[in-house]
Amino acid sequence: MVIELVVGAFWAMLPAYVPNNAAVLAGGGAPIDGGRTWGGRRILGDGKTWRGTAVGTLVGFALAFLCNAAADPVGSALGVTLPRFSTLGAFGLAFGAMLGDVAASFLKRRTGRERGAAFPGLDQLDFVVGALLLAAALDFAWFTGTFTLPVLGVVLVVTPILHVTTNVGAYYLGLKDEPW
Repeated sequence: MVIELVVGAFWAMLPAYVPNNAAVLAGGGAPIDGGRTWGGRRILGDGKTWRGTAVGTLVGFALAFLCNAAADPVGSALGVTLPRFSTLGAFGLAFGAMLGDVAASFLKRRTGRERGAAFPGLDQLDFVVGALLLAAALDFAWFTGTFTLPVLGVVLVVTPILHVTTNVGAYYLGLKDEPW
């Protein structure tokens, strides 16, 4: 059933979808790169902080356990079966999302893009790749049971749409400086 597939894929990705937003709300703090440069450019920039990474990871990790507690009632209300999160899988999704975003920042600096500059494709999927890779590395059995090929297909199609929609909305609400 298509609805169950889409809802299940969205549910499975929630611990990866939320951390970067939580990191922005945590705001500020010491940059991960400590202000260091490489080749005359910042390694990551001021937007990647230890506090944001820690808060984002903790929020995504905690959300997975809230989702586990809510899976049966929400699934029943929607008429679908929702996936559960293993401890390592949940951590992998949350921290992996943050690492994916940090890696994208590194790539942006290496290609001469400033903080906030668009990098189509990378901007929409960096955190997804990081989340999926780390979750798979930490709990492969859970990962392969949860992220089947159809689920991965939905994630790769739906995530860019969600990313663009939420960023444009945040821009128009004055919560972001750029709509990407």
